[in-house]
Amino acid sequence: MAAPHTLCLIVAGDPGQLTGGYVYDARIVAALEARGWQVSVVGLAGRFPDPDAQARDALETALAAQPDDSRVVIDGLAMGGLPEVVQAHAERLDLTALVHHPLADETGLDEASQVRFLDSEARALAAVARVISTSAFTARRLRDMGIATAQVVEPGVEPASLAPSALDLEDSQRPQRLLCVATLTPRKGHDLLVEALAGLDATRWTCDCIGGLDRDPDHAARVAASIAEHGLTEQLRLLGERDSEALDAAYRSADLFVLPSHYEGYGMVVTEALARGLPVITTTGGALRFTLPEGAGLAVAPGDASALRGALRSWLNDARLRRELRRGAIAARERQSDWQAAGDAFAAALGAPHL
Repeated sequence: MAAPHTLCLIVAGDPGQLTGGYVYDARIVAALEARGWQVSVVGLAGRFPDPDAQARDALETALAAQPDDSRVVIDGLAMGGLPEVVQAHAERLDLTALVHHPLADETGLDEASQVRFLDSEARALAAVARVISTSAFTARRLRDMGIATAQVVEPGVEPASLAPSALDLEDSQRPQRLLCVATLTPRKGHDLLVEALAGLDATRWTCDCIGGLDRDPDHAARVAASIAEHGLTEQLRLLGERDSEALDAAYRSADLFVLPSHYEGYGMVVTEALARGLPVITTTGGALRFTLPEGAGLAVAPGDASALRGALRSWLNDARLRRELRRGAIAARERQSDWQAAGDAFAAALGAPHL
């Protein structure tokens, strides 16, 4: 029988990816290890979440390598499309599914793909011993979809120093520095951000977008083309992925964080911005309506470029609003929990005592 504080985490692809779900996984692993857990992380080759033969073989090999009664957590992206593989090992292993958001909720899926993912993920989740979700919103989505009852372990926040702009209560009239951190995929709404910013005075703002450009190259190319068509290549930059040091520097040099997503299962970058005292303009898509605390930013309906433009215009034109939202962001920062607390909650959800 496996030791009580041994865990294998299985993820799709490279575990070192810097998107929200992979950062969550890595932070939970680090928090468990800080409490004395022995954690191994396995990244699966192949295509996910719509798996190919390589992905199927990779998950089968990873599960078959685990001793009987081992505690195994599988990220939902790696298992939702492979219910038969999960079912084959469910009796022998102590399996937990970690769901960031249901696969069927991804933006841009046709109806047939949504139905297929819903059925596949439901069968996979029905086979595991327990489900952990990263937000109460996702837990409700799973329950409403008849998939599973999930325990909630929300992300923590890495402590960070206040961005200089957070204390700029005199509010100089320089151009505002906007920051968006999100992989360029349709769900993240960069195309809407371009449209929104194109209707504003380009001398009043700059915007840096940090996030991988290779997840959906065609979409990234369309966003880049739209930026060029609007003559905004100097003001609106697609910088690609950045390491943690460069990302921290970007947060520190920003005035405002913007996340125009159609949908998020939580929206960790919102809390990371608030950890620096940065106000946030985002949408109410998915869990975002609950992730952004009242008074720490502005939220508009997802997919509404006009509403997003209006929120951005208010930020640019209203110095009193900027001061109020900065105070609100700092107050929200003081209520945040760290990753060690999240790790302890994750261990409890697994049914394991703390060391």
